[in-house]
Amino acid sequence: MKKLALVVAAVALFAGACSSSDEPSTQTGGSSVTAPAPKGAGNAGGGGTLTVFAAASLTESFTALGKAFEAKHPGTTVKFSFAGSSGLVQQLTNGAKADVFASADQATMDKAVQGGVIDGQPAVFATNKLAIAVAPGNPKGIKSFADLNKAGLTVITCAPQVPCGAAAKKVETATGVTLKPKSEEQDVKQVLNKVASGDADAGLVYVTDTTSAAGKVDKVDFPEAAQAINSYPIAVVKGGQSALAKEFDDFVLGAEGETELGKAGFGPAK
Repeated sequence: MKKLALVVAAVALFAGACSSSDEPSTQTGGSSVTAPAPKGAGNAGGGGTLTVFAAASLTESFTALGKAFEAKHPGTTVKFSFAGSSGLVQQLTNGAKADVFASADQATMDKAVQGGVIDGQPAVFATNKLAIAVAPGNPKGIKSFADLNKAGLTVITCAPQVPCGAAAKKVETATGVTLKPKSEEQDVKQVLNKVASGDADAGLVYVTDTTSAAGKVDKVDFPEAAQAINSYPIAVVKGGQSALAKEFDDFVLGAEGETELGKAGFGPAK
């Protein structure tokens, strides 16, 4: 019995030693263990879904760029959320998850930076300016910014906190003309749609919006729009797929991005 007890004890001691040697060492010089990549460490070339929050005025051009980016990154899906830039920043600061943010003006991007949701330095990739959208054929004969105050006209603008609305306010200051819109919308596409549907006689939108809605609306340019040119910055969002997001940013900032944005009517970055 004593011999049997000694044998059992020896076996138990040997098993314990083997078990402890299987645990990764935390000491310097011990066996290394590769940890899973932390979220945001990058997913370049690894597929997955890239979520992009972008200004509503970028809908057509970014949708095309997203498809081109997917073609260059097999297994990657680019998912967009298009809306007014100010609303997108609010979503991000409230905890919404995204990898990239593209704003329709610098002031709104600055708010995102101040809110602590941006990783790195934003970069401007395009510019845009206002134009007046009217019904095809311009039946109301609108020829200038001041004409938007004609009696009997139904005019729509963006809300002041939205980049297209802030630009409109700059033009009002430059011209001394204060508009009296029937409504102030939360993004530029809502303004455009009201003109296209006939619910409004005119709306202040971007040049690019009249390009995307050619045939549904006509464009009236006005020289004072040069007083309120918007710069469009793009940036990586904190907590997202930083490496893949940076690749998308670079793609937008590169030659293919410039070409696609130019087709939509955007001006070059300044």
